[in-house]
Amino acid sequence: MAIQAPSARILVVEDEESISQPFAEALRRAGFEPLVTATAAGALELAASEEPDLVMLDLALPDGDGRDVCRELRRNSDVPIMMLTARGTEMDKIVGLELGADDYVVKPFSAAEVISRIRAVLRRTNRTAELPNKPIEVGEVELDPAARIARVGGQELELSRKEFDLLAALIGRAGRVVTREDLMSEVWDTNWFGSTKTLDVHIGWLRRKLAEAGSGATYIETVRGVGFRFAAPGVEAP
Repeated sequence: MAIQAPSARILVVEDEESISQPFAEALRRAGFEPLVTATAAGALELAASEEPDLVMLDLALPDGDGRDVCRELRRNSDVPIMMLTARGTEMDKIVGLELGADDYVVKPFSAAEVISRIRAVLRRTNRTAELPNKPIEVGEVELDPAARIARVGGQELELSRKEFDLLAALIGRAGRVVTREDLMSEVWDTNWFGSTKTLDVHIGWLRRKLAEAGSGATYIETVRGVGFRFAAPGVEAP
């Protein structure tokens, strides 16, 4: 059974032909349709005109910084983004994730491993598209999965795709503990290659946004050694 549609388009933004061309060929062999560009301007143009299913984005581009491209893409699109860089420090990864990237690949890399990551991201994205359509309301927090809108006290939150998916996973089981493993499986994928620190980073951002919109209220509780629980202050779980 195929994991992704054969026509799934992967936009590869990489200025080193010694990397982009062999990887594009590997993508073709894996059943994807690669789109290749070497510039930031080309990335934005192709992203708008070709509507790729995923973007592999190098940070060091001849006409700009890949992080700026990521910011621009996130203004209008939820397309999955995998950042590609020769740097691999934890801070680089956190910055990339904060900008809205879904994964972070350090050069040199194995084409087979990266293609596995691409499949994992696309599987998770497809599952996200199938979230229940029924709105959920717990205390002052409202979540509309179909419209992908979350509000606190009527104020709409600006959430990244993963922040929204985390909130959906937690509020959908409000009052119950959701394990770290379940959250990683549901929001990232069962085949996630990275550290679970990324979960803590995203939980931190989500907590901050909920607190800022909810007069400092804490909605996400940590259950040490197990996972997290969504609990609106003074409100029983549905």
